[in-house]
Amino acid sequence: MPATKHRPRRRDRAVSRPPGPFRLWREVLTAYAAPALMAGTAGIVTGQRDLALAACTSIAGTSAVVAFLVGRWLRRGGRPRRWTLTAPRGVLTAVLVLGTVGAAALLGWFAAQWLPAHTPIPGATPWLERLRVDLPVSAALATTIVTLRWRGTTTVSPARHQGMSTR
Repeated sequence: MPATKHRPRRRDRAVSRPPGPFRLWREVLTAYAAPALMAGTAGIVTGQRDLALAACTSIAGTSAVVAFLVGRWLRRGGRPRRWTLTAPRGVLTAVLVLGTVGAAALLGWFAAQWLPAHTPIPGATPWLERLRVDLPVSAALATTIVTLRWRGTTTVSPARHQGMSTR
């Protein structure tokens, strides 16, 4: 009987392969493209032109900016903060999501109030009202995904972070 080689199935290879390095440019590109495609498709299918337009502007743009800011903050020049490595993944994600959602909600509310009062933009435009929802939702999704992906690529060993500062 001939000897057969054991060829791991695709599923087996995916499980045993360690995650690749965290690349910020990839995260930002994905953070823009994914919501733009999903919300844009939903806007086209349902006939909501304002959703299709917002998909490529406020929704995807916010996601990309938040992914960039959160990713840069997590990496901090290649030396992450000690607590971001030692905190449970869910706690780290929740803290960052609460912070970015709060900031995005304030920005959306401020823009919806300030722009009509100080610029020639009329206050009753649908896209301006969408900012109050689009910004926090996009920030929550982008922060969650980037944080979980970043933590999935980091390894914590006691010897590695003992000498790290607690900034």
